[in-house]
Amino acid sequence: MSSDRQDQPTDLHQNFTLRMRGLGTRTVLYQQNVAASLGLYNNEYLSVDILHEKGPITAGELSKLTGLATGSVTALIDRLEKNGFVRRQKDPNDRRKVIIVPLYENKEEVFNTYLPLHTAMVKLASTYTEEELELITQFLGKASDVLEEQIHRLSSTTRNKSSS
Repeated sequence: MSSDRQDQPTDLHQNFTLRMRGLGTRTVLYQQNVAASLGLYNNEYLSVDILHEKGPITAGELSKLTGLATGSVTALIDRLEKNGFVRRQKDPNDRRKVIIVPLYENKEEVFNTYLPLHTAMVKLASTYTEEELELITQFLGKASDVLEEQIHRLSSTTRNKSSS
């Protein structure tokens, strides 16, 4: 593939990136509505979703992943623990550290909130062949990696601007 072709996106490429941005926007709006329906603030919900994805992690790691200051994360964890969305557990490898363990997936209200989306997505997935689903799943994994890289790029740019 020539570099000219990469430099000049086609209408299909443009439409694709527009649809991806639209999907991202709708995902953010959906997540905000889920958070509100569960009585959580966006940062709280974002944190429990990160914990669900990453598994149990330290408060420091959660701070890095969310971009929140460690003091803010401590207060956030206190609220989530009080409401039964997480629990603290001593780190077996380092007694000074505490691991934050997600619990919210076991909560019936979370299950009931996500069930309609899950059902609709399974119905959508059933309209594709196994090979198509493998390709879509591969793409989603790679797209997540690209987004992760861009998050790191933007957060380091933001840190550099704020320290100047």
